[in-house]
Amino acid sequence: MKAVIEDPLRSFGFLLKDVSRLYVQRFEQRAAALGLTLSQCKALVYLARREGISQVQLSESADIEPMTLVRILDRMELEGLLERRADPGDRRARCLYLKDKAKPLLDDIWRLSDLTRGEAFAGIARQRADQLIALLDKVRGNLAGLEPVPPEYSAGPALPSRYRGAESAVQVRRKRSGSRP
Repeated sequence: MKAVIEDPLRSFGFLLKDVSRLYVQRFEQRAAALGLTLSQCKALVYLARREGISQVQLSESADIEPMTLVRILDRMELEGLLERRADPGDRRARCLYLKDKAKPLLDDIWRLSDLTRGEAFAGIARQRADQLIALLDKVRGNLAGLEPVPPEYSAGPALPSRYRGAESAVQVRRKRSGSRP
């Protein structure tokens, strides 16, 4: 039975998260055949785009925790996929460069990405798929451009009236337990 989404706008975050989870899961199944994890694929792809970057920059770009990235880079360096070189401008930093052995692996990663994307967009016209990607890019830009929410978050007029002025679950628990903020 097909699930019916009663209010697509209210389900947006849940749907986006679920699509992301399933897409990543499918890609990881394919990447496992190459002996790679998603994090390794991300590190290689981001490094290919910006060879010579530092480990810190790669960690930020690929959204991989620094300690996890160090282990990934150690393994890939042992496998002859990349090399670390001293940064001429900062003797504490190391710059990262791909070796020739990594190039065919990158081709495989892009092939797997194309296959996974093809499965995800099966039955959707190219024009509509392009439109979806453009819309998601706009949503990402909107969210990336927002200022951080201050700690003393105010519900404000944008929320439905049933939420304005309502106590948060934390406030209710504090009242019940007698503790103060």
